[in-house]
Amino acid sequence: MDATDQRILQLLQENAKWTSKELASRVGLSITPTYERIRKLEQQGIIKGYVALLDPDKVGLPLMAYCHVSLKEHVRDLLDAFRESIMQYPEIVECHHVAGNYDFLLKVMVKDMHHYQDFIVNKLASSVMISQVHTSFVINTLKQTTALPVDLD
Repeated sequence: MDATDQRILQLLQENAKWTSKELASRVGLSITPTYERIRKLEQQGIIKGYVALLDPDKVGLPLMAYCHVSLKEHVRDLLDAFRESIMQYPEIVECHHVAGNYDFLLKVMVKDMHHYQDFIVNKLASSVMISQVHTSFVINTLKQTTALPVDLD
């Protein structure tokens, strides 16, 4: 990946709706080589897809929480079962297997505290494989980006 590919990735992360023509003018190439570079980045799996970024407040999901989850045991079957179980909950928008005091870090988005309580009590914490859940609620988001710093050396 060269500097031109990195610039294309930066631009697409800013606005994935730019056309090949618009991107080409910004990176100093003609349309065809720009398009070919984008296709190559897609084929290599560097570009995984294109999405619309939604405003959580405007879609009715203003409450964000990070749940630190510990499992009762660290055996493969239990880990696999947990991974499978969290996929059924749309409230969980991110799940990370982490090292440290907890086993998993979940990012949860819900409408309000009532919906959070329902999610925890009736869904997540009702699982027999979970030993504890500690939650941190987001008061204010100071920085949030999906853009990766592809040009750092």
